[in-house]
Amino acid sequence: MSRAAQAFGMGDAWSKRSKYPKAAVLLAALLQLSACASGLDLGKAEVDKTFYTSAVPADPSADAIDPSQLSDVATIRNAISSADVEMAGGKALAWANSDTGSRGSITDLVEYKDNGALCRRFQATRESFDGVSMFSGDACLATAGAWRMRSFEAL
Repeated sequence: MSRAAQAFGMGDAWSKRSKYPKAAVLLAALLQLSACASGLDLGKAEVDKTFYTSAVPADPSADAIDPSQLSDVATIRNAISSADVEMAGGKALAWANSDTGSRGSITDLVEYKDNGALCRRFQATRESFDGVSMFSGDACLATAGAWRMRSFEAL
């Protein structure tokens, strides 16, 4: 028994009733907390017209091709240039870029001449960490035996 209870002569009666004052204090605290939330009426809330918003200007570099895709385009170009179109016989050619981890296949590889230059038209897939994409491209043999990608567009 506590010394305060002994001093006022409450003895066992105080210790039996001691849980009721704790419950009353808890109830009073809960009632005060519920009163805090009752003052807000969302139906009467108005739009704050002091805030102004506008469009964010586009990032000029957003249209640029990222370096990993440029590396993949170069890998596809190398696969196109080294492919034997007659041996492929219309089958898909696999490609992989160990630098980016991307891979894919080249299909519909067709060889043709454009103003005397040897060119190859193709379709390609690119599987990378950001998903699978399909592209249509065109590469031609330029001077000194180097191939140049004339077009590479997403489908």
